[in-house]
This record gives sequence, structure tokens and C-alpha cells, in this order.
Amino acid sequence: MPDLSPGSVRELLDLDRRHVWHPYGPMPGRQEPLVVESASGVRLRMADGSGELVDGMSSWWSAIHGYNHPVLNDAVRDQLERMSHVMFGGLTHEPAVRLAKRLVDISPEGLEHVFLADSGSVSVEVAVKMCLQHWRSLGRPAKQRLLTWRGGYHGDTWQPMSVCDPEGGMHELWQGVLPRQIFVDAPPDGYEESYADQLRSLIERHADELAAVIVEPVVQGAGGMRFHSPAYLRVLREACDAHDVLLVFDEIATGFGRTGTLFAAEHAGVTPDVMCVGKALTGGYMTMAATLCTSRVADGISRGEVPVLAHGPTFMGNPLAAAVACASIDLLLGQDWRTEVKRIEAGLREGLEPALELPGVRDVRVLGAIGVVQLDHEVDMRAATRAAVREGVWLRPFRDLVYTMPPYVTGDADLVRITRAVCAAAREG
Repeated sequence: MPDLSPGSVRELLDLDRRHVWHPYGPMPGRQEPLVVESASGVRLRMADGSGELVDGMSSWWSAIHGYNHPVLNDAVRDQLERMSHVMFGGLTHEPAVRLAKRLVDISPEGLEHVFLADSGSVSVEVAVKMCLQHWRSLGRPAKQRLLTWRGGYHGDTWQPMSVCDPEGGMHELWQGVLPRQIFVDAPPDGYEESYADQLRSLIERHADELAAVIVEPVVQGAGGMRFHSPAYLRVLREACDAHDVLLVFDEIATGFGRTGTLFAAEHAGVTPDVMCVGKALTGGYMTMAATLCTSRVADGISRGEVPVLAHGPTFMGNPLAAAVACASIDLLLGQDWRTEVKRIEAGLREGLEPALELPGVRDVRVLGAIGVVQLDHEVDMRAATRAAVREGVWLRPFRDLVYTMPPYVTGDADLVRITRAVCAAAREG
């Protein structure tokens, strides 16, 4: 595809500013976005002819195989020739059934049932609804609150917002309107028995009103890119079992190898009652997520006066998305992805170490294919983005963080470029 003329790019940006509402931005926009013409491998080609940027974000952590991958392209083309969509109510089809079976096969043992959703946030809505309806169906409607730890992020729809960090988070605006949940302090990075006792105590104290505990396992994503000991997941599992509370893991950001295990729950060797996946599920090709649950949860719902889960998105189980999700999972599992993630982890550790010497840097941390530089001040997003672009890399800093979650196909030379860009962004942001 030829480059757009400067006039065409300018017209596009003018129309964008007037009509397009971008995520987490005002209307009209104050920061001019970059116009992408095409993408291939790990590179984004700019429409203004300025060249290419190495994508250090995997398009918000989803494009683990990079862009324009022939295997995924073929899966979409093949499915498109069969059918692009058919309603899921009263009908079914091979891509959705095969996807559900794949997810059951690769997820922690005991997760047997799959509800296909439109997005990660919707999968969390479904998870919460499952938990609330489970207890209501069993004659315990008082169990309707959720417990989580601070520093979390679970999405931008209603119930997910209620379990995001209530202070200083993106959803602080809605305090007093959202359902009131129960929050414990953010988990320390290392294991502390006093914190484990705090978790046990709160779950015991609120057991009669708790439907579920919901957390992001091992890595808290958009709430602050914080890592914590997997041992806390075992504490939660044991406390939930002891006090008849369900446990939900939000693996939307951590699933499909990002932390070095296929799912972050594997770091702790525990199975939640409900698990949410999304983002990398389709390799970044189409929007789709899933909520998995145990037979205990499904059977509980089925015993109720209303024995169905009353949720059904129009595009639920979309065949195109399901087909490419199957292809993405097969592509991931058909290669030595663990070695690739370890290679990226080693490259991030080496390349980000110099950031520790930069003024204003509070911490540098790496886990799997996640590299984070935390500042001691709010990042100047405009300056940090410009610095990364000058290094030929696309990053999306936020709050006090400059971070990268690159595609697993990122080569060593591009990994060096990405870490150099992160350091430059931290220096100038």
C-alpha cells in the first residue's frame, strides 16, 4: 500500500480530532496520534512515510505473534469463506466448540466450562455474574460482595470498575456509585506472613457476605505493573476453601505465556473457581475473551430458580474470532514459546539495567516478557513517547511507568532497540 500524501494524513488527523474518541482521552483530543498504514512482524509502518516503529506493546499485550502472520491470516481467510458469523443462541459451530475444548485442555485442571465473551472486561462481568448467581441459586443471596487487593485493574465496565483500585485509579470518579467492595492492601512483592494473615482474616471476617475473591495472579497490570509472590495465590485458595468463598483469577493480561508459564496460576499450582482470559487469546487479531469455570460453579447456577446464566452477547462465539483463536493457540503451543519468553526476559533484564542509574527512576523489574521502569514522578507522556519514537519504537507509558510487553517473535536486535527506547523515555519523561 502506498504512503498517504501529507495532505491526506493531515485531513485524516483533522477528522480524527473532530470525530474519534480515543481511549482514556478527552473529546476533542489534545494529543495527536500517529497514523499507522500497515503492520507486519513487529513493525508498524507510519502513514506519513516517516518509516517504521518496532512495537514494544504488542497492541496492548495481545499481538504475541506479531502482525500479518501467515498462519493466522490463513485461519481468518479459511473461516471467512465458510461463514463470518452466526448467532450462538440455539446454534453452534466447529470453531467455537474446538476453542472451548482447547481452553479446557490447556487451563488449570478443573476448569471445565467455557463462556465466550466479547472482551476482557465483559468476561469479568460474566465471572462476577456467575459467582453472584451461584450463591443466589444455592439460597445464599447475602453473598454478593467481592474482595480484592488494591492496585488492581479488571476493566472499564461496571462490575470490573468496582474492583479496580478505588484510590488514584482510573475509576476514582465513580466512588459512591459503584458497588461497594472489600479491599485489602496491595500485595508486597515478596512473601510476608503478616500480609498472608491479613488476607486470611478479611476473608474469614466477611465470609457470610463474600461471593468471591478476584485478583490478577502474580502481575497486576494496568493498575501499576506490580509483581507479587505466587504464594499469596495459595493463601487465597486455602482461605476461600475454608470459608466457602469462590476464587476468581483475571488472567486477561497474564494468560498465554506472558509471565513465563502458560497461565500465571501455574506459578502457584492452584486452580481458581473462575478464570478470565482475553487479549492474546486471538493473537491480537479480533476481539474475544472467555470466562472458564469449574463444575461446582456451573452446577450451583443450574440448581437455581432461574437455572441459566442470563448473558448472551450478539457476537458471542463469533466464528472468525474463534477460528483465529484456535490457530493462535496452536501456533503458540507448536513452538518452544517458553524458551522465547526466557530469551526476551534475559534481554529485558540486560537492556533495562542501565535505567537504574537514571535520575528519577524508583525501580526496574522484569518478569517473563514484561519489563517495567517505575519513576518517582508522573511520566510526561508526550515527552516520553517522543523519546521512544526517536529510537524507532512505539511505547505507551502511563502514570509513573514506562514499560514494554513485546511480541514473543521480537528478535534480539529489536529487543535491544526496545530497551534503549524505554531508557530514553524514562530519561526524558
